[in-house]
Amino acid sequence: MSPNAAAADLVVYRPNLAAYRARRTVDVVGATLLLLAAAPFMAAASLAILLEDGAPVVFKQRRAGRFERTFTIYKLRTMRRDQCVDRQSPSASGDARVTSVGRFLRKASIDELPQLFNVLRGDMSLIGPRPEMPLIIGRYERWQHLRHLVTPGITCIWQATCRSRIPLDHPAATELDIDYIRRASPALDGSLLVRTFLSVVLQRGAY
Repeated sequence: MSPNAAAADLVVYRPNLAAYRARRTVDVVGATLLLLAAAPFMAAASLAILLEDGAPVVFKQRRAGRFERTFTIYKLRTMRRDQCVDRQSPSASGDARVTSVGRFLRKASIDELPQLFNVLRGDMSLIGPRPEMPLIIGRYERWQHLRHLVTPGITCIWQATCRSRIPLDHPAATELDIDYIRRASPALDGSLLVRTFLSVVLQRGAY
């Protein structure tokens, strides 16, 4: 789908309140269960970060959410303390900013687990376009802002299929987000969760 076609298709976008409430229920229940299951891994990862590079173990950064409202995203810190600023995340395995522990956490996607708290807060959903930094969306073409019609998510079509090949701020990635908004359904969300789980287990596409 071309950018113009994608934009035109969403001109009359209207949120479905019942679907939103159902999704929010799934998000809260799902995030709670996942946090309980992930707690031992997060505790072990936090200890490893402390032993290698000290505190803090949680990395906080400003991101643009639904309707481009800014919120704070949480991750386990994978970069050196002096590098934790509002800059683009590492996109290659040899990035010198990433610590030894951080490389493992990123490869296993364990660093993303604190975003489950963002889901509980309502800043994010389990499924939805990945949130970007305000300084990056400031460079967007006008049509790319359509991705902010919905709540951002921990995983999405881009995350599950091509994050190692296409930068998130590339128009091709935005087209995938808009395609998701058009086709969003419980079946698609379930498919993306399964594909994301397989990507994490097989450690595909993470740096």
